[in-house]
Amino acid sequence: QVQLVESGGGLVQAGGSLRLSCTASGRTFSSYAMGWFRQAPGKEREFVATITSSGDSTYYTDSVKGRFTISRDNAKNTVYLQMNSLKPEDTAVYYCAVAALGLRVGLQWRDYNFWGQGTQVTVSA
Repeated sequence: QVQLVESGGGLVQAGGSLRLSCTASGRTFSSYAMGWFRQAPGKEREFVATITSSGDSTYYTDSVKGRFTISRDNAKNTVYLQMNSLKPEDTAVYYCAVAALGLRVGLQWRDYNFWGQGTQVTVSA
């Protein structure tokens, strides 16, 4: 079993920055790709970013490219999402997730087996 604890969400003005953290316990963190998703009210959960188990490759949805950066510290069992130049449309609950063992990256929610509880990010205009 894996437990994921997210932190770092909050209220920020448009153009501001936040850094989300997600700490995992219960498994060999460094063996798994990790991802961030988000879900806005009335919308489906959408992919935001993913990172390989070693951290050597990252992938982003087009709407956050150049603004968000996913990274990980395997010594701390933690994955991060640095979010800059935030926009009101980034407002959502953000979730981190652990990909299925063996996947290099995960681009869809079905690629992931374990999810955090979510952290709210609200960007005011």
